Amino acid sequence: MALVDPGKIRNVAVVGHRGAGKTSLVEALLFTAGAKNRLGTVMDGTTTMDHDEDEIRRQMTISAGLAHAEWAHHKVNLVDTPGEASFITEALGALPVVETALVVVNAVTKVEVQTERLWKRARDMGVARVAAVNMMDRERAYFGEVMETLKARFGDEVVAVALPIGEEAGFEGVVDLVAGRAYTYSGSAGKGMEGPIPDDLEEAAAEAREILVDRVAESDDALLEKYLEGNELTQDEIALALAEAVKSGSMCPVMPVCSTKNIGVDRLLELLLAGPSPADVPERTASGGGGETGETTLATDTGAPAALFVFKTIYDQFSGRVNLVRVFSGKIATDSQLVNSRTGDKERTGNILLMQGKETKAIEEAGAGDIVALAKLKDTGTGDTLSDPARPVRFQPLEFPPPAISFAITPKTRGDEEKVSNGLRRLAEEDPAMELRFDSQTKEMLISGTSQVHVEVILDKLKRRFGVEVELHPPQVPYRETIRKKAGAQGRHKKQTGGRGQFGDCWIEVEPRPRGEGYEFEDAIFGGAIPRNFIPAVEKGIVEAMEQGVVAGYPVVDVKVKLYDGSYHTVDSSELAFKLAGSLAWNKAMSEAVPVLLEPVMNVEVTAPEENMGDIMGDLSGRRGRPQGSEAMGEMHAIRAQVPLAEMLTYAPQLRSMTGGRGSFTLEFDHYEEVPSHLSEKIVAEAKARKAAE
Repeated sequence: MALVDPGKIRNVAVVGHRGAGKTSLVEALLFTAGAKNRLGTVMDGTTTMDHDEDEIRRQMTISAGLAHAEWAHHKVNLVDTPGEASFITEALGALPVVETALVVVNAVTKVEVQTERLWKRARDMGVARVAAVNMMDRERAYFGEVMETLKARFGDEVVAVALPIGEEAGFEGVVDLVAGRAYTYSGSAGKGMEGPIPDDLEEAAAEAREILVDRVAESDDALLEKYLEGNELTQDEIALALAEAVKSGSMCPVMPVCSTKNIGVDRLLELLLAGPSPADVPERTASGGGGETGETTLATDTGAPAALFVFKTIYDQFSGRVNLVRVFSGKIATDSQLVNSRTGDKERTGNILLMQGKETKAIEEAGAGDIVALAKLKDTGTGDTLSDPARPVRFQPLEFPPPAISFAITPKTRGDEEKVSNGLRRLAEEDPAMELRFDSQTKEMLISGTSQVHVEVILDKLKRRFGVEVELHPPQVPYRETIRKKAGAQGRHKKQTGGRGQFGDCWIEVEPRPRGEGYEFEDAIFGGAIPRNFIPAVEKGIVEAMEQGVVAGYPVVDVKVKLYDGSYHTVDSSELAFKLAGSLAWNKAMSEAVPVLLEPVMNVEVTAPEENMGDIMGDLSGRRGRPQGSEAMGEMHAIRAQVPLAEMLTYAPQLRSMTGGRGSFTLEFDHYEEVPSHLSEKIVAEAKARKAAE
């Protein structure tokens, strides 16, 4: 396949809420354009894009996928994305590499949470929007109501470019308001039969066309002057002005369609061609490259040095690691040498692949503006930049919301720890919304994700691909212990075994330090009561004993220990004896110093619609939260509070329930504070039971 002119490429991310029919619409687009000879269905598991076992079983898209079609001498790259909130990072990661977001709206449920979220993200990123109102054949699918909702949410940028012919089960075609013609469909071939506008729609079509012409005229001064003078705009003038308005982001055209019956899909393809090409975004900015400001402007030019961005990594059973990349500048061929800006290492391109869902086709080269796949790169993953070694640059890495929920995991089969760890690390390369870490404080392996569903899908993949299973547990809270008052104690270790004995004797005084000040050791020995070479052993014994406090076995913090006296034996004393003496002294002193349990307190920021603020404040108060302030953020509000970590472990599903999925939150550790006595007893009992079971 020869290089494609950037002006003949359309890169489109298909986004929207779960259940809007995005994957079915991509299927219809591919079928209508002749990229496949059979129209698959989500129900049967036969679509091009949903080929993963989990996707077929759950009947929803889980990972972003890539396909392409040829239409009217243009290459249309389609990135199908999930609409389920648990996997929304896949859609967020696709937007930076496209020029157009095809926002799919369910004609019955209208604008839902993720539709709104992704629309606004695309708008904020300068990505053009085209909307398809799908499922127009369903009961209670009324295009006029959907348009009212879209305008209420997104303003006057939303403009219908077509009207439906028929309603609900009678939906059979569309009136193209630009062409002033009707297109009706039979069967699933997807080729509309052109004809005049039906009599019963002439008045509605005239009104809708007038609104469309008003809006496109406003986007062009010359057209506006002509229009205000009472002159009719030609079809070509309207089409050209519409395309310019879409490219500028000032207008979002809306098309009614039915993907499963393939109605209006060919008109939608024509509408996508009116959107921006890579050539319409002639320059991109990246860091590096030798520019005076530390930044380099990259041209959408196949003759420029190469610069690619990896927006998705997948693992294929035949090809191994496959990276989906957008070529922003220059061109690549098989065996091109590039440098990874993150690692500084050179990578040599092997196979360049065209993706059609899970199917691949090797090509010899790819140029600026195109989206392709690269197989078997050594150490390149999602968010990396590959560029010409003569001009190394780096694009802004992808930014994703932090994980909202964490679980501790243990292998179901003893000895599978390494397999589990290796498998999850491989999966983490595919899924940037997943985090895997070992908590050195609780000695747990923790997996974090956007939701419990997200984590369950990850573990299903782990079982299927790597043959290992794990059990999920709530993560332990990293409690701490400290003391409230001064106390002193002697630690004396003496043991006689017939030969050389063991003897170590020390006196210490302990006292609390301000919260967060940590541990301090003071050597106050004088007169040689303990030889200098044994004092580090005393401290080592104390520090090791502090790893398990006397309350519930949690590490001890914020204490000062003063070693002020002791005794020794010239023959029987040793480092081991004084280490044991230090440990004994510490345990006695801590028991006398009113030991208490501490819990981590987090800074929490919750962002949600204003109407949910009362419920959120009440819920946080019930979680022992202390409000720290709030502020308006456009249509959303942010509440800041300090809440114990133990109260936030189950917060993610509760927030989703309260806000209908529109809320989000962040957690950041702030400080430790004493656990209320009525809760401390339960925590201590659970810790002792857990230790007894080990």
